[in-house]
Amino acid sequence: MASVLRAYMARMDSDRPEQALELIAPDFRFLIALPGREATGWSKDDFADYIAGRNAVDRVHEILRYSSDGDLETAYGVVKESGKAVGSFLSAAVVTPDGQMARYQSFFRTTFDLIDLPE
Repeated sequence: MASVLRAYMARMDSDRPEQALELIAPDFRFLIALPGREATGWSKDDFADYIAGRNAVDRVHEILRYSSDGDLETAYGVVKESGKAVGSFLSAAVVTPDGQMARYQSFFRTTFDLIDLPE
């Protein structure tokens, strides 16, 4: 099975992040924990609202470690804005048999890195 998390992050980092919705199951549930706030939702429409509310910046999710076990994918990496590392993330997704994300959980932190960030 191809990596849904890798495809999702590439789409979220693109000029058309709404294309990530093509990878989302209709009954999608998510938790995105950011410094000082959490974004949660219980549908594809909730996630579309989350995408629409993101600030537009030159952002890239650079995956440093990736793993897959059955229907669960995990990724750890660094977020770069305008080429500068601003924090790290640990994300996990439950993937349906047809390759869509059914559940997504992500934690982003600016004050702690599990793995030293690349220079």
